[in-house]
Amino acid sequence: MKRAARWQCHHCKEWVAKGEEHDCWTTTEAVLTRNLSEDLRDAWERIRETAAAFGDQRIYASGKAIMFSRKTCYFFVRPKLSFLELCVFLGREVKAPQIRRSDRSSKTRFYHMIHVRHRDEVEPPLTDWLLEAYLLNGAGNSKHSSPLVN
Repeated sequence: MKRAARWQCHHCKEWVAKGEEHDCWTTTEAVLTRNLSEDLRDAWERIRETAAAFGDQRIYASGKAIMFSRKTCYFFVRPKLSFLELCVFLGREVKAPQIRRSDRSSKTRFYHMIHVRHRDEVEPPLTDWLLEAYLLNGAGNSKHSSPLVN
């Protein structure tokens, strides 16, 4: 019996039949969030609503993340099975219990990795950090006047 030739995508690890079209980079928010539990979906919706209220920006899915961008990406969310992984880019390093890891991402920015498991976690100081990152990334075109510093 002859087996169909398949290959495994090195990005998404999905097995694809030879000749079948495969584009794992073209995705949507709906696809990335479709398997979230109720608690994670509520948290995701609160994160998205909070960030969208900041003002003009581009929100789009890319690979396995949902990006929030002005001039460049100021934070992104990777939906996981048991948490939402946020990566927030700030102009300073923040030390806080919510931040699992942080390090310099460029000469002027630090990335901060945060795990969110419930809607109630989407409140200050997390929302303050998101706003600070938004303001830092687009200086001048915002309805908010200055970055927050905690």
